[in-house]
Amino acid sequence: MLTVSAWAQQVTLPLPRLLTTMPMGGQAGKSVEVTITGENIEDVTALTFSTPKITASPVTGATNKFQVTIAADTPVGVYDARVMSRLGVSSARAFSVGTLPEVVRTKANNTLETAMPLPVGTICNATMTRRAVDFYSFQGVKGKRVAVDCAAVGIDSRLTPVLVLADAQGRDLKVNRTGGVIDFTPEADGTFIVKVSDLTYQGGERHFYRLAVQEVPANAPAPHQPQTQMVSAMSWPPVGLPAPAKANETEPNNKSPEAQKIALPCDIAGAFFPAADVDTYEFTAKKGEVWWVEVASERLGLNTDPFVLVQQVKKTGDKETVSDVAELYDMLSPMKVTSNGYSYDGPVYDAGSPDVMGKFEVKEDGTYRLQVRDLFGGTRSDANNIYRLVVRSATPDFSLAAWAVHMTLRNGDRAALSKPMALRAGDSRLYEVVVQRRDGFDGAIEIAMENLPPGVSAAGLRIAPGKTYGHLVLSAANDAKGAFSVAKLVGKATINGAEVVRPVRVASVEWPVKDAKGEIPAPRLMADIPVSVTDSEQSPVTIETAEAKVYEAKSTDTLKIPLKLTWRNEFNGSSIKVRAYGDGFTGIKEFDIPLKAATHELAIDLAALKLAPGDYTFALQSLGICKYRYNPAAVPLAEADQKKAEALAAAAAAEAKKVAATDAAAAKLAAEKQKQAEAAMADATKRMKAVSTAASPTDTVDIIISRPIRVSVKAAQVAAAPAKK
Repeated sequence: MLTVSAWAQQVTLPLPRLLTTMPMGGQAGKSVEVTITGENIEDVTALTFSTPKITASPVTGATNKFQVTIAADTPVGVYDARVMSRLGVSSARAFSVGTLPEVVRTKANNTLETAMPLPVGTICNATMTRRAVDFYSFQGVKGKRVAVDCAAVGIDSRLTPVLVLADAQGRDLKVNRTGGVIDFTPEADGTFIVKVSDLTYQGGERHFYRLAVQEVPANAPAPHQPQTQMVSAMSWPPVGLPAPAKANETEPNNKSPEAQKIALPCDIAGAFFPAADVDTYEFTAKKGEVWWVEVASERLGLNTDPFVLVQQVKKTGDKETVSDVAELYDMLSPMKVTSNGYSYDGPVYDAGSPDVMGKFEVKEDGTYRLQVRDLFGGTRSDANNIYRLVVRSATPDFSLAAWAVHMTLRNGDRAALSKPMALRAGDSRLYEVVVQRRDGFDGAIEIAMENLPPGVSAAGLRIAPGKTYGHLVLSAANDAKGAFSVAKLVGKATINGAEVVRPVRVASVEWPVKDAKGEIPAPRLMADIPVSVTDSEQSPVTIETAEAKVYEAKSTDTLKIPLKLTWRNEFNGSSIKVRAYGDGFTGIKEFDIPLKAATHELAIDLAALKLAPGDYTFALQSLGICKYRYNPAAVPLAEADQKKAEALAAAAAAEAKKVAATDAAAAKLAAEKQKQAEAAMADATKRMKAVSTAASPTDTVDIIISRPIRVSVKAAQVAAAPAKK
């Protein structure tokens, strides 16, 4: 949609992004001082969390520092931290809460001699040293099992950790290069070393980690630190499923004679352990029964790939024969995702899963066996690789997730995918809403958003029957004032005559990726849905209908809708190309709107769209290159500060000159004040330059979304049959 010259431009309007917190978590019942960094987060007023049990207050006299208090009854887990700034609510960063005492590494520990002592039963927060190895030491006790766990990928870090356990001389004993736990029982008392590094020796503030060293009971699984949820987890658990399973796997059950006897329906908790484990369950079934099978393991945050095989068992005397009834594999993604993780041929959000959700039909009465295995289980032996097996009669239902629409620009900026729901006045944002349908449900789903801040509205472009995705348009009024709320996003459908309401989880990319070729985006689910609007800036352009009403027409008519456009920035080119989003309206042919046009008539051939009578909502979408100025209001403030600093520096210089020859002590003091004033002037000059540069017009490519357009299509009048003679 844009020319080659547009590819190198700044992509997407700047939005507030929280990049790091240090430390990245804390112990329940304690307070900790947290330092933050971010992009576009000037005028920070608050640090907020996705639970009211964690609160923060600014540290007096410090910039970007907060005293964070964690209530004693805060559950162990990962929460989302965000800041409120001039442009509104920022993107999220993971903040972990645990029960162990925590420390922060404060000095270099890149040699065996400088290894940081870490008591067993402690978590250390640190950032990875670039092109180096971080060393830690702990005291092991003979026969007492210890687990060493480095949390990184699951807490938004860019680190791919490599863990090495060594003896006191630094000789390697155990290595883990897959981000797992080192499980170790010392054969003698002594000092042991933990070495931490990045797989490719990357480092810096974005490569942070939490290293936990803790004692573990002899017969318990090695503990993992909590982690964020992947997008695939949007479809788990089914509504109404109890937290604990109704039954547990009983070993041994690998071989047919050992098959665990069960009755359907069933709800079983098991584990892919030890390596190459195949869990076999046996049951009887009757002809005509249809059973839906769901296995959750990867959606629990595990690196597994479940597979289910259902077989019929027949016996003739002592001879047993089996025949395959069903092979159940992966859950497909509702949308075509990017082909390699970073190309722009689809979103990077994959709501599919290697987990299982499918069905089998019983063709005749008899005995059947169901086998569950991890397709890669032969290469790993970890008791933490658990699964949940649910076999049920059809229970039609659905699960939903949403994310901001992505740029389709070649060489575009993946920062478009990490957009917080921070709107400018007059802005509209489009989100894709995908559905995982369960047990044969194929009905329409209406999308709605509640508890929005004043001046913000939302319109759901419904998910049509049998379709896998729809859209949501989030809009801020032209005169909206700064506001914030935690919103609720839901999908509504009718199942078996009753209305069913399900929550929509929102996903985002963890980091604004500016190098699409060198960085692969890492998406995850967010813990809540904060929405903000700012009046410090306005959207470069607003597209809306001339009247806020429902436009009506017959299904055979050409519907003409007058559009109103408000241009607030200069744009490159002579026009913008526009297309439509929304069930039934994607068939509208792409059209041009001239730049600076105050009005435009949208003509829709309803007969060509073949729309059934009913109420519809759709939106228009385009890409445009505007001349964007970042925070121009800061320029006169910085200029005033610079002039003030220059005046103070001049006064200090004059005073130093005045007393230079009269009083040595006074001259020394005056010279020091002059030095401080000149340093302050230099800082003010530097800030003035930075603010002026940022406020200079910059070609910026952004997605342009219209306000929702509502249409009511009426049935065409049927011509009366001619009277018979």
